[in-house]
Amino acid sequence: MQNVKVLILLNIILVMTFSGQTKAQSSNLLSESDLEFLKELTKDVLDSSRIYPDQKISPDFGSNKTGGILIRPGGRNCYPSFWIRDYAMSLECGFITIEEQKHMLDLTASMQCDQTWITNAGSMIPFGAIADHIRIDDSKPIFYPGTYDYNSQGGKTWGMVPPYCDQYFFIHMAYLYIKNTSSDKYLLDEINGVRLVDRLEMAYIVPPTQQDGALVYTNDDFRGVDFGFRDAVYITGNLCFPSLLKYRASLELAELFDMINRKDKAEGYRNTANRLKKEIPRVFSDNRGMLLASTGKSKQADVWSTSLAVYFGILEGENMEKTCHFLKSAYKNGSLASRGNIRHVLTCDDFSESTAWESSIAVKNSYQNGAYWGTPTGWICYAIAKVDINAARQLAKEYIDDLRAGDYRKGPEFGAPWECYNAGSAQNSVYLTTVACPYIVFKQK
Repeated sequence: MQNVKVLILLNIILVMTFSGQTKAQSSNLLSESDLEFLKELTKDVLDSSRIYPDQKISPDFGSNKTGGILIRPGGRNCYPSFWIRDYAMSLECGFITIEEQKHMLDLTASMQCDQTWITNAGSMIPFGAIADHIRIDDSKPIFYPGTYDYNSQGGKTWGMVPPYCDQYFFIHMAYLYIKNTSSDKYLLDEINGVRLVDRLEMAYIVPPTQQDGALVYTNDDFRGVDFGFRDAVYITGNLCFPSLLKYRASLELAELFDMINRKDKAEGYRNTANRLKKEIPRVFSDNRGMLLASTGKSKQADVWSTSLAVYFGILEGENMEKTCHFLKSAYKNGSLASRGNIRHVLTCDDFSESTAWESSIAVKNSYQNGAYWGTPTGWICYAIAKVDINAARQLAKEYIDDLRAGDYRKGPEFGAPWECYNAGSAQNSVYLTTVACPYIVFKQK
């Protein structure tokens, strides 16, 4: 009789496991209705973000003359150019056609810097650099934040070299296109006389390191923005966020070189990825399990880097659990999130009473210096779910409820998804990564 009971119990466990009902398998962070709502909202925002050939979206710019569809960071009056970073971060949502992907990949590759030059503002654009954004009317690449003017780009406020993230996002664009089309031969096709695979390697080596180092590094004299979602923040030293992107890009390049039977190249990039996976926790971890943004200026615990490191699988085992427990506690005590949106820096980690980051051109509790963003919400929920699925679901629900309340499709007086908001205001309505990045995480089972 005892054996029969054991068999029945085992059968129940097996049925529950394969139907996704055990605690270990119950990884869905949203209800079916909330996931469907987010899916449709993401599709609609993405459609609002498309710029069709010859379409004019701003009186300050001409129409789209690039020869194909572009995807800007959002709808309405949001950022009227093609931003490589925002597009690449949204790619895995699944709503961008192969034809659109190829056009934007080709455009980005064709605008890659093919000669190191100095701008009128005194900044340097190195050989192999990828644009921060590309104008829609004349396809001119703008390598620095803060302007649409090709002739006046750069300057100390925005860095003496271009942001370090876009090179790795370019690799991500190419990787996803090749994977989605199974067209590895495209890696050998020439764009402006240079093979795509060579352009990827040119981009990869643009962000500097210290001598014999693997982590992305900058200093005051040659400072570049570490990641465009905080280009208004001054950060120096070894840089965490672009090093995370370099880790992913290393694995992607390894896979791409495997496809064209260059095992030597593939092994080299995998070795770099393995090195970064060890160095990132060692160099940036604080005693709570959070990763610091850097080792120089603004070397503060960085919520976005920490959660992305969990999502990428860089933090593992006991270190990962420690980190996830701390993020859960920060969510519970109110220092992490508001209405399901996430700060760059925990409120308890603000540098001073007057600023969240040590150095930023934005005032405290606005924009990248203490406002709340939806872009990283999925990464945060993923991390918290590692140790407390109910807390992760609660945070995800708060995020969805906020989107439902402010859904821009209700009328012109509504604007969600916003780029970010603080207690008194919100900015840039109908913002793509605010929904696309969480949707990429939440749609996974």
